[in-house]
Amino acid sequence: MMRFVSRLLSRGAPAFSEARPGDAAAIAAVHGASFQRGWSEDEVHRLLIERSTVAQRALIGHKLIGFILSRLAAGEAEILSVAIAPAWRGRAISRPLLDLHLRRLAGLGARSVFLEVGERNAPACRLYRRAGFYEVGRRQGYYEGGATALVLRRDLG
Repeated sequence: MMRFVSRLLSRGAPAFSEARPGDAAAIAAVHGASFQRGWSEDEVHRLLIERSTVAQRALIGHKLIGFILSRLAAGEAEILSVAIAPAWRGRAISRPLLDLHLRRLAGLGARSVFLEVGERNAPACRLYRRAGFYEVGRRQGYYEGGATALVLRRDLG
């Protein structure tokens, strides 16, 4: 019976809300499953308690399946990380999460948003370009293994 209820709930649309320090373990788990060098629970917790951090989460029921974290300073924001749990990728979760986050940043006074993404990360590059980001620089050999990072920007408002 519990498996049936779990499957039924997992079919619903995700709910998006502000991430909290209590989400640190779940965010660290999704981050670790998404990146070569995942952040620890303590690193995530420290970010979430900073006043300059803006963070949203995607939930299915009570399970965190995605997040986005930025730092805001002097009218500019930098997206530090975006991740969707592997089992939930390809289900159109990242775009509404990103859109909500960009609206939140604009509401807090950000006029522009920056991020870095691996040039070989085609799904992320597509997401950001469709969301209005454009390339403003490159960091050759920035990532482990020598991969180039694209520096992207989007103006808000």
